[in-house]
Amino acid sequence: MTVLTVIIIALVIIGLWFIAIYNKLIRMIEAVNNNKKQIDVQLDRRYKVYESLIEVVKKYMDYERTTLKEVVALRSKAQQAAASGNEKERMEAEDAISKIGAGLNLVFERYPDLKADKNALQLQEEIVNTENKLTFSKQAYNDSIEKYEATRKSFFESMVVSLFSGKLLKEFIYWGITEEQRAQQEQYKVKM
Repeated sequence: MTVLTVIIIALVIIGLWFIAIYNKLIRMIEAVNNNKKQIDVQLDRRYKVYESLIEVVKKYMDYERTTLKEVVALRSKAQQAAASGNEKERMEAEDAISKIGAGLNLVFERYPDLKADKNALQLQEEIVNTENKLTFSKQAYNDSIEKYEATRKSFFESMVVSLFSGKLLKEFIYWGITEEQRAQQEQYKVKM
């Protein structure tokens, strides 16, 4: 073999290696995007369950008017924030809806007839299930961001990211984690 053949083979191997790293990072970005879509599915599901629950409880109390107005206002705020690309504001609005859901149990306790209504109980259980699924989806989303961030900062991967920064250098916002908490997680320092 000539030196030129060895150089060509080495360049092909390096090229294939760069392509493999590039594809891995693209798959990771798509995983983050997919996990974000799963959160959206659960948020939509939650909103529909709230609407159904509010319809059921209308005959029992006036609380639903305030709750419905709050949920609709927060949902509208979240959708506007999502449309404008303001993920932080969207996350805050959606988290506020979760807090409303936590307060619904106290309302159920004040209305014995409502506690006995099968539809209301079923919807209350559905809210709990949806909130659990939403929590799981948020965790999966945050985990996929963390995995992407750690990988893109790795030595060889960071070289590929610097070459293709337009496609591979993505900034994602963690769900429910402040910037301060995120900075602490990313320090990766071992204290002795």
